[in-house]
Amino acid sequence: MKVAVIGARGQLGTDLVKVFGPDVCAALTHQDIEVTDRDSVTAVLATHRPDVVINTAAFHQVDACEDDPEKAWRVNALGARNVAAAAAELGAACIYISTDYVFDGEKGAPYSEDDPPRPLNTYGITKLAGEHYTMLCPRYYVARVASLFGAAGASGKGGNFVETMVKKARAGEPVRVIDDVFMSPTYTADAARLIRYIVTEGLPSGTYHVTNGGVCSWYEFAAAIFRLLGLRVDLASIKSASLAQKAKRPRCSALTSSRLQDAGIRPWEEALEAYLREKGHLAGA
Repeated sequence: MKVAVIGARGQLGTDLVKVFGPDVCAALTHQDIEVTDRDSVTAVLATHRPDVVINTAAFHQVDACEDDPEKAWRVNALGARNVAAAAAELGAACIYISTDYVFDGEKGAPYSEDDPPRPLNTYGITKLAGEHYTMLCPRYYVARVASLFGAAGASGKGGNFVETMVKKARAGEPVRVIDDVFMSPTYTADAARLIRYIVTEGLPSGTYHVTNGGVCSWYEFAAAIFRLLGLRVDLASIKSASLAQKAKRPRCSALTSSRLQDAGIRPWEEALEAYLREKGHLAGA
């Protein structure tokens, strides 16, 4: 089996390359392939002839998507269509990395794969369109992730939430974090492992929620980081309405999976501790 990972230097893409291994994985960066260019996608994938294509490419800066909806559509929707079409021509499976932001956050409980999407912002709308375009490939998987943190850091965002919290705490800065938005923090190493599980177990085409288990607010997540590191921080909660954000966010976009119960999903607290060890913030193996 040969796997092509598009967006191989991103936070999730880096861990996907690790879990599949260099012997079977073609690691494709933005310099190697341009998802918005159908000819580029077709030519590059035809050269590598993968059995599985994992498309992590995305314009995921949520507020920036409101400023440039055309770019968001080109990358998140039409890019997905181009990748799915090329994969179909090769007889390959296509995996599209989507988001919890396809939901409106009004359910009051974690969303499962069977819940109907209702995005609130341009990012969520274009990602949902990308999901539907991916379904044009006969062998497809939509893998929804959420609130990612990984050793490579987020492409285009500079680091991730955990690293931002650690940096502020160690600089002695006061930390203010919203407490009225809830999500499922997800370690990219775990998300990559779950995607590999989907592929190697030959699970049926469909949509899968690929997150760590559990729900918390961003404030609770920050508090857990500081607690694990033993840091004393001037931490206080604020409300999301106090932030100047162009895009409307779902109040609770936590995800749960009804289709990966046998895959060994671990709680986000354990995943966070593993991440902090990987990054060298915590001693021990």
